[in-house]
Amino acid sequence: MIAEQVAVVTGSSSGIGAAVATRLAAEGLKVVVNSAHSVEAGRRLAASLPDAVYVQADVSDEQQARQLVDAAVERYGRLDVLVNNAGTTRVIPHQDLDAATPKVWQEILSLNVLGTWQMSAAAAPHLATSGAGNIVNVSSVAGSRPVGSSIPYAVSKAAIDHMTRLLAVALGPSVRVNAVAPALTETPWTQDDPFFRKIADRVRESTPLRRVGTADDVAGAVLAILCLPHLTGAVVPVDGGAALV
Repeated sequence: MIAEQVAVVTGSSSGIGAAVATRLAAEGLKVVVNSAHSVEAGRRLAASLPDAVYVQADVSDEQQARQLVDAAVERYGRLDVLVNNAGTTRVIPHQDLDAATPKVWQEILSLNVLGTWQMSAAAAPHLATSGAGNIVNVSSVAGSRPVGSSIPYAVSKAAIDHMTRLLAVALGPSVRVNAVAPALTETPWTQDDPFFRKIADRVRESTPLRRVGTADDVAGAVLAILCLPHLTGAVVPVDGGAALV
């Protein structure tokens, strides 16, 4: 049973992170909502949940990542679940190599890869003593296919996929480590972007389920992973069958 467990969900003031935090809270978990910048939105979400707290932290900064974990343990006395959702991207055509500057690479890898690593390393000792420790990383189908909003973003998600497998071996049996890999997902960030609207039309025409994924779809996959005690090292696609076509 996962009710009464404590979860930290990074980057959870909106979009997929907010949907995950809301879904876990509905299952009875105590939730730490987090963002680096959207403070008011994060506070509103935490206030709307049965037992939640908001903690501002930029997880790409090692000290702030550790402070986020410490705040969760100080508030609730334990930590059972870490959902590494915080991430960023830049929309850059893959052929435009000049636009993918070192600065862009550093920005994306710093949050997506180092942020995931720093949170996992900080949380691992607490998760190991939980008795049911879980890390769920939010990756992307871009981590395994030559797609995605930019090459740096896709590479960052490929790194997260392999980090998931490596940590599953390193932290087992006391901590399970898995990932979800969404395809295009409707969020406030993607709804008004022409690049994503174009892809959405293609998804609706070609994939077996004929629709774009939602944040709730991803949240449901995270919950399912938490309820599968013999699953670790998996990268679970949430893509409506897109990989089949």
